[in-house]
Amino acid sequence: MTTDVILDISRLISRVRYATPSGVDRVEMAYARGLDAHYGERLAFAAVHPSGLYGRLKRGAALAYLDELERRWSSEADGPRQRSIGAVLPQLLRLLPTGRDVGRGASGQSVYVQASPHHLTDAAKVRRILAREQAKFLCLVHDLIPIEYPEYARPSGAALHRRRMTTVATAIAETGGAAIVNSAATGRSLRPWLTPETAIHVALLGTMALPVAAPDPGEGRPYFLCLGTIEPRKNHLLLLHLWRHFAETLPPESVPRLIVIGRRGWENEQIIDMLERCPALEGHVEELGGCPDGRLSALLRGARALLMPSFAEGYGMPVAEALSVGTPVISSDIAALREVGGAVPEYLDPLDGAGWKAAVLDHAARGTRHAAQMARLPGWHNPSWAEHIDIVVQAIGQLQSA
Repeated sequence: MTTDVILDISRLISRVRYATPSGVDRVEMAYARGLDAHYGERLAFAAVHPSGLYGRLKRGAALAYLDELERRWSSEADGPRQRSIGAVLPQLLRLLPTGRDVGRGASGQSVYVQASPHHLTDAAKVRRILAREQAKFLCLVHDLIPIEYPEYARPSGAALHRRRMTTVATAIAETGGAAIVNSAATGRSLRPWLTPETAIHVALLGTMALPVAAPDPGEGRPYFLCLGTIEPRKNHLLLLHLWRHFAETLPPESVPRLIVIGRRGWENEQIIDMLERCPALEGHVEELGGCPDGRLSALLRGARALLMPSFAEGYGMPVAEALSVGTPVISSDIAALREVGGAVPEYLDPLDGAGWKAAVLDHAARGTRHAAQMARLPGWHNPSWAEHIDIVVQAIGQLQSA
């Protein structure tokens, strides 16, 4: 059977051992579900398997794997952070790709869609894949933060991301492809890497549909959430120093709680030291390395506000997730977060410690600023995956008709 669209789900297959998803995992899943709903049998799933093989996946096996992943994400609690190789080996064998049907495009108008940075550091592999598939390349670019802010990345992060962006730019130019970006801010950063005639389509990421859950009442005190990988650009240090100040200046029963949700990333020694070794934070700050969707939903709905004091973002998914369930947001005043939150959140300079203190205390007490944001919340537009996928489908159609 010929196919119009080939979707790369390498990232999802590489995460077969993990119990909880990252933001990029959720994006690739949304592409798989959205494009499958639109194209049906005209969509082929493909991947670079953990074994290194590239090829098409059996449709039934791919869809069954997506179902199993979503079940795990929504229900698995307190399970192993990683499953053993032995436990996932049968699944990996079912997902071995095959060369059958590779290159069987619809009249040479196939479009190869990639929604994650998986294997983009290997330009030669990407070139071979696109040549075999005889397809145009449509790639979602999440951000250029490691290049623009190398101080927030791993020591090799900037060089690796330059390789990814070079691969993307070359593959798009050689195949006559295009780019999707998750915000206009990311589009502005990407534009110098592409030729002037290359189309860049801005499509805000859809908000994850969290399970319906009763708000978590916490432990009798108001609490706040910080959601995202623990890494320097997320500015956890500002919050931890602020909470230490609360612990030292307020009666214990008046200190709000802070729940930090996210896996530990890189270059974060100071943050980890405070989480593990600061006595003042005990009983006031809780770290959750993984959080199933049901519990995340309950925690978000019960929080006084989501706190996002980031220095740099390509997109602000936690902002959208909080606002979508009616929870206020206090965030950094940066372009990508304003694109998501619009006029609803309270925006502050990420270095304004006094401003963050005043905002947190007001929201903890349900003060005037909290009430004002709650009044603005009904006017917020919730970005949907349907809107995002519609833009992707339009981009695919333009490439096929060019």
